[in-house]
Amino acid sequence: MTPSRLQKILSRFPRQNILVVGDVMLDHFLWGKVSRISPEAPVPVVEITRESYFPGGAANVARNLRALGAKVQMLGVLGHDHAGSELRALLDQQGINTDGLFVDPTRPTTVKTRIVAHHQQVVRFDKERPAALSPELAGQLLAHYEATLPDVSAVIFEDYAKGVLSQSLLDAMHRLARRRGKVTAADPNARHLLRYRQLTAITPNRLEAFTAAGLPFVEPAADVLRDEALLRVGQILLKKWQPANLLVTLGEHGMCLFRTGAQPHHIPTVAQEVFDVSGAGDTVIATLTLALAAGAPAVEAAEMSNHAAGVVVGKVGTATCSPEELRASFNRSH
Repeated sequence: MTPSRLQKILSRFPRQNILVVGDVMLDHFLWGKVSRISPEAPVPVVEITRESYFPGGAANVARNLRALGAKVQMLGVLGHDHAGSELRALLDQQGINTDGLFVDPTRPTTVKTRIVAHHQQVVRFDKERPAALSPELAGQLLAHYEATLPDVSAVIFEDYAKGVLSQSLLDAMHRLARRRGKVTAADPNARHLLRYRQLTAITPNRLEAFTAAGLPFVEPAADVLRDEALLRVGQILLKKWQPANLLVTLGEHGMCLFRTGAQPHHIPTVAQEVFDVSGAGDTVIATLTLALAAGAPAVEAAEMSNHAAGVVVGKVGTATCSPEELRASFNRSH
Protein backbone atom coordinates (compact mmCIF):
# COMPACT_ATOMS: atom_id res chain seq x y z
CA MET A 1 0.00 0.00 0.00
CA THR A 2 1.42 3.40 -0.98
CA PRO A 3 1.74 6.20 1.61
CA SER A 4 -0.87 8.26 -0.26
CA ARG A 5 -3.31 5.33 -0.30
CA LEU A 6 -2.78 4.76 3.43
CA GLN A 7 -3.31 8.45 4.15
CA LYS A 8 -6.53 8.48 2.11
CA ILE A 9 -8.00 5.69 4.25
CA LEU A 10 -6.72 7.20 7.51
CA SER A 11 -8.29 10.55 6.59
CA ARG A 12 -11.72 8.87 6.61
CA PHE A 13 -11.32 7.43 10.13
CA PRO A 14 -12.61 10.50 12.02
CA ARG A 15 -15.87 10.36 10.04
CA GLN A 16 -16.65 6.83 11.22
CA ASN A 17 -18.85 6.16 14.25
CA ILE A 18 -18.33 2.64 15.61
CA LEU A 19 -20.52 0.84 18.15
CA VAL A 20 -18.78 -1.76 20.34
CA VAL A 21 -21.05 -4.32 22.03
CA GLY A 22 -19.80 -6.83 24.59
CA ASP A 23 -18.03 -7.61 27.83
CA VAL A 24 -16.25 -4.57 29.25
CA MET A 25 -13.50 -4.92 31.86
CA LEU A 26 -11.07 -2.86 33.86
CA ASP A 27 -7.40 -3.71 33.34
CA HIS A 28 -5.41 -3.03 36.51
CA PHE A 29 -1.61 -3.05 36.32
CA LEU A 30 0.78 -3.19 39.27
CA TRP A 31 4.29 -2.30 38.10
CA GLY A 32 7.37 -3.17 40.12
CA LYS A 33 10.76 -4.80 40.37
CA VAL A 34 12.08 -8.11 41.68
CA SER A 35 15.26 -8.24 43.74
CA ARG A 36 14.77 -11.38 45.81
CA ILE A 37 12.88 -14.66 46.21
CA SER A 38 10.36 -14.99 49.02
CA PRO A 39 11.58 -16.96 52.08
CA GLU A 40 8.00 -18.29 52.43
CA ALA A 41 7.76 -19.97 49.01
CA PRO A 42 9.82 -20.22 45.79
CA VAL A 43 8.19 -17.13 44.27
CA PRO A 44 9.59 -13.67 43.43
CA VAL A 45 8.88 -10.77 45.75
CA VAL A 46 7.65 -7.86 43.62
CA GLU A 47 8.19 -4.41 45.06
CA ILE A 48 5.36 -2.32 43.61
CA THR A 49 6.44 1.11 42.37
CA ARG A 50 3.26 2.27 40.62
CA GLU A 51 -0.17 1.18 39.45
CA SER A 52 -2.36 2.08 36.50
CA TYR A 53 -5.81 1.39 35.09
CA PHE A 54 -6.92 0.94 31.47
CA PRO A 55 -10.17 -0.03 29.73
CA GLY A 56 -10.11 -3.77 29.02
CA GLY A 57 -12.01 -6.37 27.02
CA ALA A 58 -14.60 -4.76 24.73
CA ALA A 59 -13.67 -1.41 26.28
CA ASN A 60 -10.11 -1.88 25.01
CA VAL A 61 -11.50 -2.32 21.49
CA ALA A 62 -13.30 1.00 21.97
CA ARG A 63 -10.06 2.58 23.24
CA ASN A 64 -8.18 1.32 20.16
CA LEU A 65 -10.82 2.75 17.84
CA ARG A 66 -10.66 6.10 19.61
CA ALA A 67 -6.85 6.17 19.37
CA LEU A 68 -7.20 5.77 15.59
CA GLY A 69 -9.51 8.78 15.46
CA ALA A 70 -12.98 7.23 15.21
CA LYS A 71 -16.07 8.26 17.12
CA VAL A 72 -16.95 5.37 19.46
CA GLN A 73 -20.00 4.27 21.42
CA MET A 74 -19.94 1.53 24.05
CA LEU A 75 -22.74 -0.91 24.87
CA GLY A 76 -22.28 -3.25 27.83
CA VAL A 77 -22.75 -3.84 31.55
CA LEU A 78 -20.91 -2.59 34.64
CA GLY A 79 -21.20 -3.57 38.28
CA HIS A 80 -22.38 -1.11 40.93
CA ASP A 81 -18.87 -0.68 42.31
CA HIS A 82 -15.72 1.43 42.32
CA ALA A 83 -14.23 -0.48 39.37
CA GLY A 84 -17.30 0.30 37.27
CA SER A 85 -17.08 3.99 38.11
CA GLU A 86 -13.35 3.96 37.32
CA LEU A 87 -13.94 2.30 33.95
CA ARG A 88 -16.71 4.71 32.98
CA ALA A 89 -14.52 7.68 33.97
CA LEU A 90 -11.60 6.37 31.89
CA LEU A 91 -13.81 5.96 28.83
CA ASP A 92 -15.38 9.39 29.32
CA GLN A 93 -11.90 10.95 29.55
CA GLN A 94 -10.99 9.39 26.21
CA GLY A 95 -14.08 10.76 24.50
CA ILE A 96 -15.91 7.42 24.25
CA ASN A 97 -19.70 7.61 24.58
CA THR A 98 -20.74 5.60 27.68
CA ASP A 99 -24.51 6.20 27.55
CA GLY A 100 -24.89 2.50 26.66
CA LEU A 101 -23.12 1.18 29.77
CA PHE A 102 -25.84 -0.18 32.04
CA VAL A 103 -25.34 -0.99 35.72
CA ASP A 104 -26.18 -4.47 37.04
CA PRO A 105 -26.03 -4.47 40.86
CA THR A 106 -26.02 -8.29 40.93
CA ARG A 107 -22.54 -8.64 39.40
CA PRO A 108 -19.14 -7.03 39.95
CA THR A 109 -17.34 -5.18 37.18
CA THR A 110 -14.79 -7.61 35.73
CA VAL A 111 -11.27 -6.61 36.80
CA LYS A 112 -8.07 -8.21 35.53
CA THR A 113 -5.05 -7.38 37.66
CA ARG A 114 -1.61 -8.00 36.19
CA ILE A 115 1.63 -7.73 38.14
CA VAL A 116 4.47 -6.70 35.84
CA ALA A 117 8.14 -6.66 36.85
CA HIS A 118 11.01 -5.71 34.53
CA HIS A 119 8.65 -5.61 31.50
CA GLN A 120 7.40 -9.16 32.16
CA GLN A 121 4.04 -10.27 33.48
CA VAL A 122 4.55 -12.23 36.71
CA VAL A 123 0.95 -13.21 37.45
CA ARG A 124 -2.62 -12.21 36.63
CA PHE A 125 -5.66 -12.53 38.86
CA ASP A 126 -9.27 -11.92 37.82
CA LYS A 127 -12.27 -10.68 39.75
CA GLU A 128 -15.44 -11.58 37.89
CA ARG A 129 -18.77 -13.35 37.99
CA PRO A 130 -19.80 -14.51 34.51
CA ALA A 131 -23.58 -14.82 34.26
CA ALA A 132 -26.30 -14.33 31.68
CA LEU A 133 -28.11 -11.01 31.68
CA SER A 134 -31.60 -10.82 33.11
CA PRO A 135 -34.32 -10.57 30.43
CA GLU A 136 -35.02 -7.00 31.59
CA LEU A 137 -31.40 -5.90 31.22
CA ALA A 138 -31.02 -7.65 27.86
CA GLY A 139 -34.14 -5.78 26.70
CA GLN A 140 -32.63 -2.46 27.80
CA LEU A 141 -29.44 -3.17 25.85
CA LEU A 142 -31.39 -4.11 22.73
CA ALA A 143 -33.56 -0.98 22.94
CA HIS A 144 -30.48 1.25 23.29
CA TYR A 145 -28.79 -0.60 20.43
CA GLU A 146 -31.78 -0.10 18.13
CA ALA A 147 -31.92 3.62 18.95
CA THR A 148 -28.17 4.06 18.36
CA LEU A 149 -27.83 1.97 15.20
CA PRO A 150 -28.93 4.56 12.60
CA ASP A 151 -25.99 6.82 13.51
CA VAL A 152 -23.17 4.25 13.38
CA SER A 153 -21.04 2.99 10.47
CA ALA A 154 -20.14 -0.39 11.97
CA VAL A 155 -20.84 -2.69 14.91
CA ILE A 156 -18.23 -4.84 16.65
CA PHE A 157 -19.41 -7.77 18.79
CA GLU A 158 -16.81 -8.57 21.47
CA ASP A 159 -17.49 -11.77 23.39
CA TYR A 160 -15.30 -12.51 26.40
CA ALA A 161 -17.71 -15.12 27.80
CA LYS A 162 -18.80 -12.94 30.74
CA GLY A 163 -22.50 -13.06 29.88
CA VAL A 164 -23.39 -9.94 27.92
CA LEU A 165 -23.66 -11.58 24.51
CA SER A 166 -26.16 -14.42 24.30
CA GLN A 167 -27.14 -16.14 21.06
CA SER A 168 -30.58 -14.53 21.03
CA LEU A 169 -29.23 -11.03 21.69
CA LEU A 170 -26.49 -11.43 19.05
CA ASP A 171 -29.02 -12.69 16.49
CA ALA A 172 -31.42 -9.80 17.14
CA MET A 173 -28.66 -7.19 16.98
CA HIS A 174 -27.05 -8.62 13.86
CA ARG A 175 -30.40 -8.86 12.08
CA LEU A 176 -31.03 -5.16 12.74
CA ALA A 177 -27.52 -4.21 11.58
CA ARG A 178 -27.79 -6.20 8.33
CA ARG A 179 -31.15 -4.64 7.60
CA ARG A 180 -29.51 -1.22 7.76
CA GLY A 181 -26.46 -2.33 5.72
CA LYS A 182 -23.93 -1.78 8.52
CA VAL A 183 -20.44 -3.28 8.61
CA THR A 184 -20.47 -6.01 11.29
CA ALA A 185 -17.51 -7.74 12.90
CA ALA A 186 -16.92 -10.21 15.72
CA ASP A 187 -14.07 -11.61 17.76
CA PRO A 188 -15.19 -15.12 18.82
CA ASN A 189 -14.40 -16.77 22.14
CA ALA A 190 -13.24 -20.39 22.27
CA ARG A 191 -14.93 -20.93 25.66
CA HIS A 192 -18.31 -19.56 24.55
CA LEU A 193 -18.95 -20.47 20.94
CA LEU A 194 -21.78 -18.40 19.54
CA ARG A 195 -23.14 -19.01 16.05
CA TYR A 196 -22.00 -16.19 13.79
CA ARG A 197 -23.62 -15.92 10.37
CA GLN A 198 -22.94 -13.60 7.45
CA LEU A 199 -20.93 -10.93 9.25
CA THR A 200 -18.61 -8.60 7.34
CA ALA A 201 -15.57 -9.85 9.26
CA ILE A 202 -14.63 -12.38 11.94
CA THR A 203 -11.17 -12.40 13.54
CA PRO A 204 -10.39 -15.60 15.49
CA ASN A 205 -6.86 -16.49 16.52
CA ARG A 206 -5.51 -19.90 15.51
CA LEU A 207 -6.79 -21.72 18.61
CA GLU A 208 -10.24 -20.12 18.36
CA ALA A 209 -10.44 -21.01 14.67
CA PHE A 210 -9.60 -24.69 15.24
CA THR A 211 -12.05 -24.88 18.16
CA ALA A 212 -14.86 -23.28 16.15
CA ALA A 213 -14.16 -25.64 13.24
CA GLY A 214 -14.42 -28.63 15.60
CA LEU A 215 -10.91 -29.85 14.83
CA PRO A 216 -8.05 -30.67 17.23
CA PHE A 217 -5.40 -27.97 17.42
CA VAL A 218 -2.41 -28.49 15.12
CA GLU A 219 0.88 -26.65 15.55
CA PRO A 220 1.59 -24.19 12.71
CA ALA A 221 3.63 -25.09 9.65
CA ALA A 222 6.49 -22.81 8.62
CA ASP A 223 4.75 -21.84 5.36
CA VAL A 224 1.27 -20.52 6.14
CA LEU A 225 -0.06 -21.12 2.62
CA ARG A 226 1.05 -24.77 2.87
CA ASP A 227 -0.37 -25.25 6.35
CA GLU A 228 -2.95 -27.88 5.35
CA ALA A 229 -4.66 -27.96 8.76
CA LEU A 230 -5.10 -24.18 8.81
CA LEU A 231 -6.33 -24.06 5.21
CA ARG A 232 -8.89 -26.74 6.01
CA VAL A 233 -10.07 -24.80 9.07
CA GLY A 234 -10.44 -21.67 6.96
CA GLN A 235 -12.65 -23.45 4.44
CA ILE A 236 -14.78 -25.04 7.18
CA LEU A 237 -15.39 -21.67 8.85
CA LEU A 238 -16.20 -19.95 5.55
CA LYS A 239 -18.98 -22.51 5.07
CA LYS A 240 -20.09 -22.49 8.71
CA TRP A 241 -20.09 -18.73 9.37
CA GLN A 242 -20.43 -17.39 5.80
CA PRO A 243 -18.52 -14.18 6.56
CA ALA A 244 -17.41 -11.81 3.84
CA ASN A 245 -13.95 -11.90 5.44
CA LEU A 246 -12.36 -14.38 7.83
CA LEU A 247 -9.07 -13.09 9.24
CA VAL A 248 -7.22 -15.69 11.32
CA THR A 249 -4.47 -14.16 13.45
CA LEU A 250 -1.37 -16.33 13.74
CA GLY A 251 0.98 -14.58 16.19
CA GLU A 252 4.55 -14.63 14.89
CA HIS A 253 3.29 -16.02 11.56
CA GLY A 254 1.15 -12.94 10.90
CA MET A 255 -2.39 -13.40 9.58
CA CYS A 256 -4.29 -15.28 6.91
CA LEU A 257 -7.31 -13.78 5.17
CA PHE A 258 -9.94 -16.22 3.84
CA ARG A 259 -12.76 -15.20 1.49
CA THR A 260 -15.18 -17.34 -0.47
CA GLY A 261 -14.10 -17.61 -4.10
CA ALA A 262 -10.63 -16.18 -3.46
CA GLN A 263 -7.26 -17.71 -2.66
CA PRO A 264 -6.13 -17.44 1.01
CA HIS A 265 -3.98 -14.34 1.48
CA HIS A 266 -1.06 -14.53 3.92
CA ILE A 267 0.12 -11.32 5.61
CA PRO A 268 3.49 -11.82 7.36
CA THR A 269 3.99 -10.18 10.73
CA VAL A 270 5.71 -6.79 10.84
CA ALA A 271 6.31 -6.79 14.62
CA GLN A 272 9.90 -5.77 15.34
CA GLU A 273 9.92 -6.66 19.04
CA VAL A 274 7.30 -8.49 21.10
CA PHE A 275 7.00 -7.37 24.71
CA ASP A 276 3.35 -8.13 25.43
CA VAL A 277 0.64 -9.72 23.26
CA SER A 278 -2.24 -8.93 25.67
CA GLY A 279 -4.88 -6.91 23.84
CA ALA A 280 -3.37 -7.40 20.37
CA GLY A 281 -6.56 -9.11 19.16
CA ASP A 282 -8.54 -6.04 20.24
CA THR A 283 -6.27 -3.86 18.12
CA VAL A 284 -6.71 -6.16 15.12
CA ILE A 285 -10.52 -6.12 15.11
CA ALA A 286 -10.65 -2.39 15.85
CA THR A 287 -8.33 -1.48 12.96
CA LEU A 288 -9.81 -3.97 10.51
CA THR A 289 -13.40 -2.88 11.15
CA LEU A 290 -12.59 0.82 11.07
CA ALA A 291 -10.70 0.43 7.78
CA LEU A 292 -13.57 -1.56 6.24
CA ALA A 293 -16.08 1.05 7.42
CA ALA A 294 -13.86 3.73 5.83
CA GLY A 295 -14.09 1.93 2.48
CA ALA A 296 -10.79 0.02 2.40
CA PRO A 297 -10.79 -3.30 0.48
CA ALA A 298 -10.35 -6.36 2.70
CA VAL A 299 -6.66 -6.96 1.89
CA GLU A 300 -5.71 -3.35 2.66
CA ALA A 301 -7.79 -3.37 5.86
CA ALA A 302 -6.07 -6.59 6.95
CA GLU A 303 -2.64 -5.14 6.20
CA MET A 304 -3.45 -2.09 8.31
CA SER A 305 -4.63 -4.26 11.21
CA ASN A 306 -1.42 -6.31 10.94
CA HIS A 307 0.71 -3.17 11.22
CA ALA A 308 -1.35 -1.86 14.14
CA ALA A 309 -0.91 -5.19 15.96
CA GLY A 310 2.82 -5.01 15.29
CA VAL A 311 2.91 -1.63 17.02
CA VAL A 312 0.99 -2.66 20.16
CA VAL A 313 2.89 -5.90 20.86
CA GLY A 314 6.02 -3.77 21.07
CA LYS A 315 4.55 -2.04 24.14
CA VAL A 316 4.01 -3.41 27.65
CA GLY A 317 0.41 -3.75 28.81
CA THR A 318 -2.80 -3.37 26.83
CA ALA A 319 -1.88 -0.64 24.35
CA THR A 320 -3.17 1.27 21.34
CA CYS A 321 -1.83 2.40 17.98
CA SER A 322 -2.15 5.96 16.69
CA PRO A 323 -2.43 6.98 13.01
CA GLU A 324 1.11 8.38 13.26
CA GLU A 325 2.46 5.06 14.55
CA LEU A 326 0.60 3.22 11.77
CA ARG A 327 2.17 5.47 9.14
CA ALA A 328 5.62 4.98 10.69
CA SER A 329 5.18 1.19 10.65
CA PHE A 330 4.27 1.20 6.95
CA ASN A 331 7.21 3.47 6.18
CA ARG A 332 9.61 1.07 7.92
CA SER A 333 8.43 -1.90 5.89
CA HIS A 334 8.26 -0.27 2.44
